[in-house]
Amino acid sequence: MSWTLCSSAAAIKKAGANANTTIIADAATLALWSEETEGVVVARTDYDWVANYASLGTIAKGIVAETCSDLIGNKIIDYDMANYTSRIEAQTIIIKNDDEAQKNIATLKDANVRKKLGVNA
Repeated sequence: MSWTLCSSAAAIKKAGANANTTIIADAATLALWSEETEGVVVARTDYDWVANYASLGTIAKGIVAETCSDLIGNKIIDYDMANYTSRIEAQTIIIKNDDEAQKNIATLKDANVRKKLGVNA
């Protein structure tokens, strides 16, 4: 299931330039976080984006990719904030990522939006 909805590169970029280099090189941990995050997005939106990924249009894929990469980026930051110029820098990125992810989850839950995206649920 991991890395169906977004790429590891996108998630790493969402963590910012000062992300811990050890964790961004840890493919197993990042894959686990991808699986967890995909499950969270499926549960919070009440739609299995992973199972239905092949049938999604480009716009829907972009929204779910942004959502997952934002959430995984935050896990990377939470792992170790020591390399950021300040804790405020790390927290600012987390707040920005979380804000985008929550807006996207609300969008993906909206029946009218799903209809426009061609999602049959």
